[in-house]
Amino acid sequence: MAFDHKHLIDIREYSDSDIWKILETAKAFSAVNERAIKKVPTLKGKTIVNMFNEPSTRTRSSFELAEKRLSADSLNFGGSSTSTVKGESLIDTVMTLNSYKIDMVVVRDKHAGAPYIVSQHTPAGVIDAGDGKHGHPTQALLDLYTIWQHKGGFEGMKVGIVGDISHSRVVGSLAPALKIMGAEVFAIAPGTLIPPAPEVLGVDHVSNSLDDVLPELDVVYMLRIQRERLEGAPFPSLREYHNLFGLTRARERLMKPDAIVCHPGPINRGVEFDSYMADHPQRSVILDQVYAGICVRMAALYLLLGGSDNGLSA
Repeated sequence: MAFDHKHLIDIREYSDSDIWKILETAKAFSAVNERAIKKVPTLKGKTIVNMFNEPSTRTRSSFELAEKRLSADSLNFGGSSTSTVKGESLIDTVMTLNSYKIDMVVVRDKHAGAPYIVSQHTPAGVIDAGDGKHGHPTQALLDLYTIWQHKGGFEGMKVGIVGDISHSRVVGSLAPALKIMGAEVFAIAPGTLIPPAPEVLGVDHVSNSLDDVLPELDVVYMLRIQRERLEGAPFPSLREYHNLFGLTRARERLMKPDAIVCHPGPINRGVEFDSYMADHPQRSVILDQVYAGICVRMAALYLLLGGSDNGLSA
């Protein structure tokens, strides 16, 4: 069955069956990533541009790996290496790329809405790899994949997102994705880091106390404080924040025995975590999330570009 989407920009445009299709395809590609030769020809001849106008480690490297393992041709550029530093507009940059007859643009930008603007000026497909404080759909999908692999499903699952809710593009995609899949979403943060209308994101419950909510949660999803995006001083100090909202060894006693811990990275140890919880061998699935990023991004590229055969032939 054909995948009925050209772009991956707003996760709310995807149904639960669409998301399951991506997750199940990602699981199939996980088998490819376990092979000695981690490469299939399914996107051979396709050209993908990675336009990263904002720093990234995990997202950029996993997209590049995913493209290589699907045999696509990649063009990587962004930031100071583009003519935008000379005053060229985003649209003019996209029009230049169109002249290369590209098939897909993966866009990372500090400005919310940039991937949508790109999609309006190119015949190529567009994937949002993170835009401002707006969204990060492939991050949400890899988070769902990780939760699915550890928990077996989503219906009735209680997921707490802890930290800088207001400034996180991860929340903008993860909260609605969890709702689409049937999970119950909690936002836990100081009042100064909660947006005015969290229910718009898909949040069911808001709490200013991690200790009160922690015993209910099946998944504890910790967020980094977005210091580069903060306006003013939303809390007295990082030390106080850690004392009230940090996931620590002492707080583990409040958690369900089988609760897992997620984080989109990069981690700030001593702020949202102590090292005991960040590296916890039973609870922390952070490195599983990193691995899931390759599988999920392979699946998204394959499905959006209509890859040949079943995607798995060597």
